[in-house]
Amino acid sequence: MSFLISFASFIVALGILVAVHEWGHFWVARRCGVKVERFSIGFGKALWRRTDKLGTEYVIAAIPLGGYVKMLDERVDEVSEKDLPYAFNRQHVLKRIAIIAAGPAVNFLFAIFALFVMYLIGLQTIKPVVGDIEPDSVFSQSNIPQNAIFTQVGDRQVVDWEDVAYEFMSFIGNNEMLVKWTDDESFYERSATINLSQWEFDPDKTSVFASLGLVPFRPKVQNVLGYIEDGSAAQIIGFQTNDKILSLDGTSMQNWEQIVGYVSTRPNQTVQANVLRNDKIISLNGTIGSKTGEQTAKGYMGFSPTLEPWPEGVVFVHQYGVVKAMSKAMDKTWRLMTLSIEMLGKLITGDVSVKNLSGPISIAQGAGMSASLGLVYFLGFLALISINLGIINLLPLPVLDGGHLLYYFIELISGRPVPESVQEVGFKIGGVLLLLLMSIAIVNDITRI
Repeated sequence: MSFLISFASFIVALGILVAVHEWGHFWVARRCGVKVERFSIGFGKALWRRTDKLGTEYVIAAIPLGGYVKMLDERVDEVSEKDLPYAFNRQHVLKRIAIIAAGPAVNFLFAIFALFVMYLIGLQTIKPVVGDIEPDSVFSQSNIPQNAIFTQVGDRQVVDWEDVAYEFMSFIGNNEMLVKWTDDESFYERSATINLSQWEFDPDKTSVFASLGLVPFRPKVQNVLGYIEDGSAAQIIGFQTNDKILSLDGTSMQNWEQIVGYVSTRPNQTVQANVLRNDKIISLNGTIGSKTGEQTAKGYMGFSPTLEPWPEGVVFVHQYGVVKAMSKAMDKTWRLMTLSIEMLGKLITGDVSVKNLSGPISIAQGAGMSASLGLVYFLGFLALISINLGIINLLPLPVLDGGHLLYYFIELISGRPVPESVQEVGFKIGGVLLLLLMSIAIVNDITRI
């Protein structure tokens, strides 16, 4: 079921983002007097098509991994004498620049719109309260106490853990990082400069917080069951939601970690459990289930616990009026754009590993996860991917919008177009580089499964 959700969400997300990008090219081309022959979402066999009164064919095709806008162009097809003024290649270089730049530009505008709607609806989030600092870690050099609330990382204000994560990642490859916080003892803001020379971050193995030795605050896990999986060993044995597990096989269970440890080491073994249900101690008997791990089978019950309530004020909602929502959306879009550019720069310099590249599988998983959480989270995901799509398309690779823009700016400065032979070589080199990057991203996706 999760695969179907991820796949469907991926198709919806990709369809929206491709349509938005190509619509940018299409809209500006029409305004510049260029004849558009086809607007296609996807490649391959047409599943649906329609032609408007201006002769543009609209197509939804079978392979939903992109799209294109086909404009009248002498370099591609023969163009009749009467249609020459409407050919793309006959337009002034500034018009061609505007048409090509419109795709990425609309990606950025769509991100602002998606975040604007998200902030209007309201996004529930969590203040960046410190739960603990791991000993002998990067953050252990600081004097940040438990329950401290981060207020600033570098020169950026932060209000939730997402902000903190983005700003931490922007310091990958740096030698030090300034952080500011407030704590329970004082309302005054305090600060520390964290030495990052020993920081090692591998996204395949750990989170950015764990790599720094930082444990975000979370309410304590209780021994009270909050969910029972249908058809699970727990359901067969007779566990019910709100049961408090007191003991397993006579061993008192002091915390949830102890329960997990006890169950996981006893796959397919019988168990006797004492639970507190409606102020009465109930005895249950049955067999622990199992799940196959990476090497061996592990015990599995199919239940999950409840948490203590969050402290007042820690969980809050990002929700604003029209003006403030637009301001927040624009600021968030700008920060995601600059962060994406910073990460690309660090990828080139080697400060960020190519293992951080993600392909369609990771995007599908992200789409499915965000969609399952609700519309506001899916809107945030769409904004993030739209921004990245815009940034990637502006890379100066000849097969991308950025490569075309590079050629046109050279033409604008020199006064003559780049020779076709040079463009052809550029397209081949750009195609190879893009294929290499896509291959690395797909390999990374597969290794993460």
